[in-house]
Amino acid sequence: MQSIAQILASELGQPVQYVENVIALLDEGSTIPFIARYRKEQHGSMDDTILRKLEDRLQYLRNLDKRRQEVKSAIEGQGKLTEALTAAIDSAATLAEVEDLYRPYKQKRRTRATVAREKGLEPLAQLLLAQEKDCPAPEAAAQAYIDPEKGVETAADALQGANDIIAEIISDDADIRKALRGLLMRQGRLRSLAATDEDSVYRLYYDFEQAIPKLAGHQILAVNRGEKEGLLSVTVLLDREAALPALRRAVVKPGSAAMEFIKAACEDAYDRLIYPSLEREARSALTDSANEGAIGQFALNLKPLLLQPPVKGHVTMGLDPGYAHGCKVAVIDGTGKVLDTTVVYPTYGERQKREAIAKLTALCKKHGVAHIAIGNGTASRETEQMTVEMLRGLPGVSYMIVNEAGAKLEGIGIAVEKGFQQGGELIRSKGIQLESLAIVESMNSETGEIVFRDQPQQS
Repeated sequence: MQSIAQILASELGQPVQYVENVIALLDEGSTIPFIARYRKEQHGSMDDTILRKLEDRLQYLRNLDKRRQEVKSAIEGQGKLTEALTAAIDSAATLAEVEDLYRPYKQKRRTRATVAREKGLEPLAQLLLAQEKDCPAPEAAAQAYIDPEKGVETAADALQGANDIIAEIISDDADIRKALRGLLMRQGRLRSLAATDEDSVYRLYYDFEQAIPKLAGHQILAVNRGEKEGLLSVTVLLDREAALPALRRAVVKPGSAAMEFIKAACEDAYDRLIYPSLEREARSALTDSANEGAIGQFALNLKPLLLQPPVKGHVTMGLDPGYAHGCKVAVIDGTGKVLDTTVVYPTYGERQKREAIAKLTALCKKHGVAHIAIGNGTASRETEQMTVEMLRGLPGVSYMIVNEAGAKLEGIGIAVEKGFQQGGELIRSKGIQLESLAIVESMNSETGEIVFRDQPQQS
């Protein structure tokens, strides 16, 4: 069985050692921005997007593993844990699959099947469900279970109890639920109808029906809101005649004397137990998917608003100071478009400082840089000294120290990829890290004052 680190490495296409390092850092309490910026050597310079995916999947897989252990412990406490069941639980890839396997052993509230078992009808149910060649007709088999003292007055009462038990057994079958769940998500339809005669903003959904695979996130969320406000009645539809054959194939044995009885039990299990449960699961899954999509759409809409052009009509250079990884540099024009990026190393020695000045001077002249913004983080003082020295040969160019904490703590990707149009993709394609764009926010073209966006800071 693969470890969590191996699973994540396979999903993300990263070396196992790097994944293990990131997991260790997260367990120590390190944040994603911190890991992305200051622990590159331990994870091969994964960007913050991959690191966040890793963190989310790590949490899910750990919860899955925890639930597996809880389920196995609960079943073992009942003395019903087998090697085959243990293997099935360990191989379950989702929480839903684990819960399906646990369902037959879960402590249930008092059900119709529970009452039937208390009346001693489980042997009759097992006899009919087995559908052996020598199985008697249900009416004949039921005669032996008539017991007025237990409330089983007639053969029909006995058969009804057996039906209730069989329906619950079928409903608790993990393979059946998995197959029907997949069928519902492929062929199901979401339908909403008006629950009131009043006109409202939900009028478009007063008679609405759409295939589940084609549903848009905004439709799901709108329907949910309308239902919550009591203006819509919402159901998930699945062709019953398409679902029942799949159910019967898994349960019914042709030629048995109990075949028709088991068919009826299958229909009862589907209508009364399986479908209502799957409908709730489908609504929940659709809502989760719609919420994730809404967050993504919100980020996309926010992209052009988060970072407006730094200085309208002027080219700005951003310097992100640093020691170990150098000083990251980005040049953007008055519309926020990325013109150039590079990395210089002014703190490595006098020769490297001269090389940095030469490279930055060339960039300033090439793109007509009017303003320079220097982040106030690590190595800011040395970078400022280099800039002052450089500006002696660049008359008319101004600089200012800006607060870079917000962009650092909020994450590299937010400031760049969601703000500078295609800047993030351009830099990634060049193999350049993204931090250098994070420090440029805005600058007053008349006074030269640079304003950096305040971001929520981590505690």
